[in-house]
Amino acid sequence: MSTVGAPEVRAGTCQGCCPRPAWDRRRLLGLGAAWVVVGTSLPERSALAAPGTEALLLTCIDYRLTAATTRYMAEQQMGDKYDQVILAGAALGAENRKFPDWGRTFWEHVQLAIDLHRIRKIIVMDHRDCGFYKDIHGKDLAADPKQEFEVHAAQMHVLKADIGRRHPKLEVQLLLMALDGKVETVA
Repeated sequence: MSTVGAPEVRAGTCQGCCPRPAWDRRRLLGLGAAWVVVGTSLPERSALAAPGTEALLLTCIDYRLTAATTRYMAEQQMGDKYDQVILAGAALGAENRKFPDWGRTFWEHVQLAIDLHRIRKIIVMDHRDCGFYKDIHGKDLAADPKQEFEVHAAQMHVLKADIGRRHPKLEVQLLLMALDGKVETVA
């Protein structure tokens, strides 16, 4: 059997036997790309800007505190006014030698939140009894609450100073959450 002169048929392509959907993948991608171009070219507007977004919240991955974190942000009238980045250890996740890519990811998210949502503040919320702090420091800091606070505060101040160097116009708020959801401000 010869294939000379036979039309080329590729697997997964329609040969006209099926009606073409009004919005196929190519058209949707083209529309999306056009929307981004138009949105970014508008004066004083960024594509997908979220009105009212005030802050970027950095928290830990610990499942024990997700509801308490959401509740705390709502109590601060920030319920729908923040973006969130989640890294194990929060401040320690953003600044550590064991996983340097996490820090790069954090800084990329900060820039994206500035560009897209025009955030004015970064809220860093560490928590007590953090497993990542135990892993990095090699000891259970929760056994000594005063030392635990000091270690978290020192790490958060390192990150705050780095934020100040990279983005001097951003306000930075440092918080430490207990397992019962109570939040302390770290000065």
